Amino acid sequence: MKLQSFRIKLLLSVFTLVLGSGLLIAHLVTQRYSKSLFAAMIAQGEYLSQALAFEAAEKILTNDLVSLQRLLDSQLQGNSGVSYCFVLKNEQVLAHTFSSDFPAQLLGVHTESIPEDGSHRRIASTGDEYFLDFAWPIFSGKAGILRLGFSEKPYRKQIARIWQQIALLTLGVLAVALAASVLFIGRFTKPLMKLSEAAESIDAGNLQLAVVPAGKDEVGRLTDAFNKMVERIRRHTSELESKARELDRAHQQMHSSFEIIQKISAQTNLQDICAYLITRFRNIVSCSHFAFMIYGIEKQYLLICTEAEVTMNKTAAAEDILPLLSGLTERTQLPPNPIMVPVLSDRFREASRLAAFPILHEHQNIGAMIIGCPGACRCEEKDQAVIELILSQTAGAMTRAVRHEQQAREFQCRIEESNNYCELVGRDPKMQTIYKLIEDIGPTDATVLIQGESGTGKELVARAVHTKSLRSRGPFVVINCSAYPATLLESELFGHEKGAFTGAVRRKKGLFERADSGTVFLDEIGEVPSSAQIKLLRVLQTQKFERLGGEQTLTVDTRIISATNKELLEEVKQGRFREDLYYRLNVIPINLPPLRERRNDIPILSRHFQRRFAAEQEKDIRTFSPDAMRQLLDYQWPGNVRELENSIEHAVVLAKGRRIQVSDLPSAIAGSLPVTEAKTKTAGKYTENEVTLIREALNECNWNKKEAARRLGISRSTLYNKIRKYRISPPTIH
Repeated sequence: MKLQSFRIKLLLSVFTLVLGSGLLIAHLVTQRYSKSLFAAMIAQGEYLSQALAFEAAEKILTNDLVSLQRLLDSQLQGNSGVSYCFVLKNEQVLAHTFSSDFPAQLLGVHTESIPEDGSHRRIASTGDEYFLDFAWPIFSGKAGILRLGFSEKPYRKQIARIWQQIALLTLGVLAVALAASVLFIGRFTKPLMKLSEAAESIDAGNLQLAVVPAGKDEVGRLTDAFNKMVERIRRHTSELESKARELDRAHQQMHSSFEIIQKISAQTNLQDICAYLITRFRNIVSCSHFAFMIYGIEKQYLLICTEAEVTMNKTAAAEDILPLLSGLTERTQLPPNPIMVPVLSDRFREASRLAAFPILHEHQNIGAMIIGCPGACRCEEKDQAVIELILSQTAGAMTRAVRHEQQAREFQCRIEESNNYCELVGRDPKMQTIYKLIEDIGPTDATVLIQGESGTGKELVARAVHTKSLRSRGPFVVINCSAYPATLLESELFGHEKGAFTGAVRRKKGLFERADSGTVFLDEIGEVPSSAQIKLLRVLQTQKFERLGGEQTLTVDTRIISATNKELLEEVKQGRFREDLYYRLNVIPINLPPLRERRNDIPILSRHFQRRFAAEQEKDIRTFSPDAMRQLLDYQWPGNVRELENSIEHAVVLAKGRRIQVSDLPSAIAGSLPVTEAKTKTAGKYTENEVTLIREALNECNWNKKEAARRLGISRSTLYNKIRKYRISPPTIH
């Protein structure tokens, strides 16, 4: 009876344990699964709402309701969990995804104030169907509210299905357990009790112990099996620990892969994508030399992408590499390639071999990632497979980034071309007027008088007139009238015969003779002495003159362009300059504005000089800090463009990072107006400078607002507010 009672207790215990454990596990699993499903639904809804609100902002602000409707329809079709979607602005539905009339009762729920990061609420329909309703403000609520509804029906079905599966599994386990208990409890109760007593003497944490068999009967065989089981447990435990480590590593790699793919999908800048991938790949494999070689659009060039920069390579070596990369369809091990390595960088010369991972987008090869492997490479096959997976998933983002990179480069080239005119830099309306005037007077032989302060670029204007003239293939002779004393100026201008004066040991041609069929530029014409003014007037009128000490009249065919930083009309009134010569020189006057009167050109000129001097100094300097540019804009520039050029060269030489700071500028500029004082200036001038900075940053980034905000050192929301406040719009390109 005692044995029977013990057996019944064991059976009841097994029944209770299995059934209770099954119910408890079912409850815990379904509860946690329900929470995870609900959390996943919330995360998906918030992510989708935020992404959809961001894409819909531009369409609402531009009143493009057709594109907005298409956007909502595409989201409804591409996401099975989305039940409805609509945009509400000023209590008016701009677009919705309902196949029939819009249900008005939805407007009466979830109407409280929506925070910046959105909100969600569980609502019920008239058919007792529950939805998770997400509300997300578009453009901080100024462009309306995005409402997105997820039905809970699919999630409830999944939970019910889990309940059914666990219940069936529990019943199966219970049946097996009861059957096994009935068969073996009676037979092995006593031997198991003895074995349990022996097992109790074994430390649970010590698997090195074994039980000595008492005989060859059931207990002996069971004891022998127990010892073998302990040995297997010990061996399997070691294997499981090893597999657990591998599984944990695989889990971490898979988690990292999804994180990388999610991060890359939101990027549009090729350099950011490549730098991020290289950083993450270094945590996966032991190699340290990485580079991306990606084709440009239509494979016209090769983009070399590293952590630091993206460079365009159009050399013959790049053309030889393109066929090699085009044929890659799978990972390939290469010896150090004598063509490829110089195109990459000197660091790859240390590699004993190269691993090329093709980047395939829609079954088309768009390039490859190159890894330089050292002599003792320890990269595992599984790690390389993870890299291949990540590259295949991010190829689409890279393709978009390549298009964006090419468009940005083309846009920047168009901007630079529009800012440059025959070495003259600037797009201020005053300079544009001068460019037009040069185009008009260039083909003529009219005499030109260029007036402006020192350093405004008078000689560049004279060269531009010569370049646009029919004499562009002839000589362009520059005569600085202030560089010669009065006694030598005539000799330099007109030449002299042998013996014309003391020291004239041979005949010398004057500058006018050398400029025959070309252009003579008389710089600082206001410094010409009276004696030379008479001869100069004759040359202007007749194109004839005699050398000093000579009797032969020479005839030349030259165009005369003169320049001065003086007010020649005032010099005429004071009697220091001939009136007839003034009017003969002043046929076509060009008045160059000082730099302080065309401040919008200061950023353009600054970046032009910065790029030029950075290339000369072989420095990676890309832009100016906002405070440094503000100092340049607020300075008065008495030395005009020449002073700006020298100041930028000074800053490039002293700069330590990629941006020129205020401390890198000359002390006269850096200390002329503190930044805190500049902020207290009049609102009108500050606004003009701020608009200039924002517009320049946006143009340089091809209107990529995230990149422009990073360069300006402000948040993206602040940049959006300023664009809206100052009504800054993209330039129209014809």
